[in-house]
Amino acid sequence: MTPTPDAQPFRIGLLGHGTVGGAFETLLRERAAHVAAITGLQPRIAGVLTRSRGDFDEILAGCDLVVELIGGVEPARDYVLRAMRAGKHVVTANKQLLSQHGEELWAAAREHDVQLRFEAAVAGVVPVIRVLQESLAGAHVDRVHGIVNGTTNYILTEMARTGCSYDEALAGAQRLGYAEADPTEDVNGRDAAAKMAIIARLAFDTPVHLDQVTYEGIERITADDMEYAQELGLGLKLIGTAERIDGMLAVRVHPAFLYSGHPLASVHGPFNAVTVESEAITEITMSGPGAGGPQTASAVLGDVISAMIPPASTPETTQALQVVDDVQSSFYLHMEVADRPGVLAQVATILGEHGASIKSVVQKGLDERARLVMVVHPVLESRFFAAVEQIAVLDFLRSPPRAIRVIDEEFV
Repeated sequence: MTPTPDAQPFRIGLLGHGTVGGAFETLLRERAAHVAAITGLQPRIAGVLTRSRGDFDEILAGCDLVVELIGGVEPARDYVLRAMRAGKHVVTANKQLLSQHGEELWAAAREHDVQLRFEAAVAGVVPVIRVLQESLAGAHVDRVHGIVNGTTNYILTEMARTGCSYDEALAGAQRLGYAEADPTEDVNGRDAAAKMAIIARLAFDTPVHLDQVTYEGIERITADDMEYAQELGLGLKLIGTAERIDGMLAVRVHPAFLYSGHPLASVHGPFNAVTVESEAITEITMSGPGAGGPQTASAVLGDVISAMIPPASTPETTQALQVVDDVQSSFYLHMEVADRPGVLAQVATILGEHGASIKSVVQKGLDERARLVMVVHPVLESRFFAAVEQIAVLDFLRSPPRAIRVIDEEFV
C-alpha cells in the first residue's frame, strides 16, 4: 500500500527491543501505510530504549504513545505511570505488571484520560481482552477457562504424541524457541496465573491480584501419566479457570485431564485457547498462536491502532467478590502399589470416607511394577487431598501418590 500523503505523523516510543520489540518494529514498518489509511495517522518509531541505548525522558518528550515490551515489574511500572501522567497512551504486553499493579495503572489511565492497552499480555493473538471488554461487555460471565501458556501446551502435546519424558519435551521446546532458557515461570504455572488474574478482573469486574490465584505447574507430570490417560480416554492440558461459585470467585491454574468432547481438548502444540461461558451466549471458544515474536507483535500493533482511535479506558470495578480456593473437581489418582489382595478396597474405603467415589480404574503390572490408576467423581478438593494424605501413609504404597485434576465435562 502506498503512503497516505496527508496523514499526520504519529510517534511511538518503544521500550525494549528483544524478540517481540524487534518483531514489532519490523511489522510496524511493513504495515505503516495500511495503518495510515485506516486511521489518518502515519505511525513511526520515534525512539527505542534498551539497556545500552536511548533515554526515557527524551523518548517520552518526543512521542504520542509508548509501547512497553521490557517485561518485569520495575522499571516498567515507573515508565508506564510516567508516560500516562504525561498524557501518553500506553500499550504493553506485560502480564506480571498488570497482574500485580493493574488497578493502580488503570486508575492512572482514567485520571489522565489516556489509553492503556494490553491484548498481547494474555493469549498472544487470541483476542480475549477485546472480546471481554467490548463484544461481551453486557454479558454476565459465569466462567472463563483456557490454555493461556503455549510453552506448557507444546510440552504436554509432545509427551502425549511421542511418549517422551517431561525433560525431553522441555528440551525440544527450548530448541524450537517455544521455551526460554529459564522456563520456570512457564512450567510452574505462574505465567498462566498472571494472565488469569487479568482475565478474571475483566470478566468479573472485580479486583484480582496475582497473589490471589492458586497455581501449580507441569514439572511432576510423567510419561506414565500420559499412557494411563490415553487408556482412560483423557488428554492433559495446563488449564486456567476463573468462575463464579455461590456469589464468590475462584481463580486457579493447574494441570487437568480433559475428555475428547471438551472444546480445549483438541488445542495442541504452542497454541492458546480461551472458552467463555455465559447464560446469554452459552459458550464460545477462541484459539490461536499463543507465543512467538511476530504473533505477539501483531497483537501489540492491534492495540496501537486501537489507541490511535481510542474508546473509553478500562473502567473502575463495581464489585468486590470474595476469592475462594476450595472448589469441587474430579481427579486422576496414580499409585505405585504392592501387588497383593485388598489394595483397591482399602483405597476405595478411604476415598469413600471423605465423600469421593471412583468413576473408573486401571490396574497394571505385577510385583514391583504394579500400578493402580483411577478417576474419581467431583468432590471438594480439600476432602480429596485429605483422603490422599491418608492413603499416602498406607504400607502398600511404594512412592507418594500423584493427583491431577480432571475436567469432567464434554460439549457436543
